Amino acid sequence: MRTYFAVLVLLIAGFNVYAETAEEKGLAIAIEADKRDTGWGDQQARLIMTLKNRFGQESKRRNRNKTLEVEGDGDKTLIIFDSPKDIKGTAFLSFTHALKPDEQWIFLPALKRIKRISSSNKSGPFLGSEFAYEDISSQEVEKYKYKYLRDEKINGRDCFVVEAVPQYKKSGYTRLINWIDKERYRPLKTEFYDRKNSLLKTLTYSGYKQYLGKYWRASRMDMQNHITGKSTSLEFLEYKFKTGLTSRDFNRNALKRAR
Repeated sequence: MRTYFAVLVLLIAGFNVYAETAEEKGLAIAIEADKRDTGWGDQQARLIMTLKNRFGQESKRRNRNKTLEVEGDGDKTLIIFDSPKDIKGTAFLSFTHALKPDEQWIFLPALKRIKRISSSNKSGPFLGSEFAYEDISSQEVEKYKYKYLRDEKINGRDCFVVEAVPQYKKSGYTRLINWIDKERYRPLKTEFYDRKNSLLKTLTYSGYKQYLGKYWRASRMDMQNHITGKSTSLEFLEYKFKTGLTSRDFNRNALKRAR
């Protein structure tokens, strides 16, 4: 669960958000989106990760994702790879924080050791994919400064277009541009701009399904790197919520015993 420090002058009426400035409106949209995705407790999912090079050649990886919602701080996430054989047993643990640096570790079974991911490497690729280590963290509201840019339609859906500027150190991005579904406050697309402020990657979300009568999750995420021509897709085969996970399932010992 997230915490909010900002003092806003805003009015939330139905699905419309009104604020005095573009910055206030952008922040209000981010807060409303986060509010609608709070309270799920914990979740688990099975994923197929497909890596595609610039020539269209593909390789697939299967993993399991476990996430614990943390009251007053960022989420905790554990990712365990089941295939292919050369990375089976590799496990990644992330503690997201709102204002202080995230903590991340990876267990490499071939070396039988846990490696901490340094803050200077958060912009690096996550296990050769087009997702960076910082993309794997939960996106806490306080990690960015926001600005509402415009309204725009994507695939027939009305969206808010909001700029988010990272406030945490060593980010690989100068800004993100998010398209947020006006009706349900779900992200439909995100553009990532590199340190030179050039468009680096685009992430699209599709196949949304609702769980527990409230929470929306995309069945597929596609990340396209415009510089390398490579892409990575994540296909979520199933979600389970409120499975009884606790903080004991998310520590460094959990990395070694992950199966």
